[in-house]
Amino acid sequence: MTESLTESAAKAVAAWQSTFAPRRFLRNGHLQTLAGNYLRRQALLPISENELIEVEPARDGLMPSRVLCQSHWQPEAGCDTLLLLHGLEGSSNSQYVRGNSARFYAAGWNVVRMNMRNCGGTERECPTLYHSGLSGDLLAVLRHYQRTRDVQRWSLVGYSMGGNLVLKLAGELGQDAAPLLRAVAGVSPVVDLAPSADALHDPANRIYEWKFLRGLIQRYAYKCELFPQIFDPKRSRGVRSLRDFDDRVMSPYCGFSGADDYYHRASSARLADRIAVPTLVLHSLDDPFIRMLPETRATLLANPHVHLIETEHGGHCAFLAPALGYDGYWAERLLFDFLRTQAEKQ
Repeated sequence: MTESLTESAAKAVAAWQSTFAPRRFLRNGHLQTLAGNYLRRQALLPISENELIEVEPARDGLMPSRVLCQSHWQPEAGCDTLLLLHGLEGSSNSQYVRGNSARFYAAGWNVVRMNMRNCGGTERECPTLYHSGLSGDLLAVLRHYQRTRDVQRWSLVGYSMGGNLVLKLAGELGQDAAPLLRAVAGVSPVVDLAPSADALHDPANRIYEWKFLRGLIQRYAYKCELFPQIFDPKRSRGVRSLRDFDDRVMSPYCGFSGADDYYHRASSARLADRIAVPTLVLHSLDDPFIRMLPETRATLLANPHVHLIETEHGGHCAFLAPALGYDGYWAERLLFDFLRTQAEKQ
């Protein structure tokens, strides 16, 4: 396990930090990843309040881009508030989003489950695509609820691609983040986009790449039907890797010169030294395709506001432990204890 904290913060961490031990028969990173994605579970939540929030105004004759947020508000005012953000080709109904939401809501927190652009069945609401650099969308959602719900301080949790986005926003805000953000956490975050995208193309990971590509290409085909004046269906022909898709399909429509430009500009790693709020980064060393570069690890470790936990096992966004005294979703319990600790300190 790798850790970096100031001495005073280390004392607080002792109350919530624990050591991860994988569930029996799930010591392999691939098995953890697959079980974490497909293992059925119950996550009881009240009916959500659904709202489409504008994140990019109308321009060049195009409609504005809007994202769907599903929120659960406590009946009393003044509760802590959490925003959860899913990963690539996920949604606000991804099991880890609902699992965390149920845990925090039961503990008295307000919870907002945010969908990225085009996710959660909102393809008609955006004349644009989505990608790992749209941290401005997250900020727009936070500002919206500041105005409409008077939520002034937030805790953020992002998984995988969503983890990169919450960390990127914290880095972009830098010293100005404190009035808005209480704490941030990224689980299996794609902090280094280029090596992680390339790792997906490894033979052992092709099943994951195929799953992502299938969803992305199908979604792009639907976008071409909805907005034929914008999108060209020919661009997705012959795409065989995530890098291909980012280079040939996504980048031309999102202001990047190509995949390399996109990976550099959208990776939160280049902003990690600017994070100035309490931040948890959880990464498994046996994650099948998320790669953290040595220089990124060094930057995270050098930042006194960042607590980096790297476990030997855990897979991608899984971290399934034996269900002894709790449900065994170790990362979710860790997130809750970390964010609750930060809320109590402030």
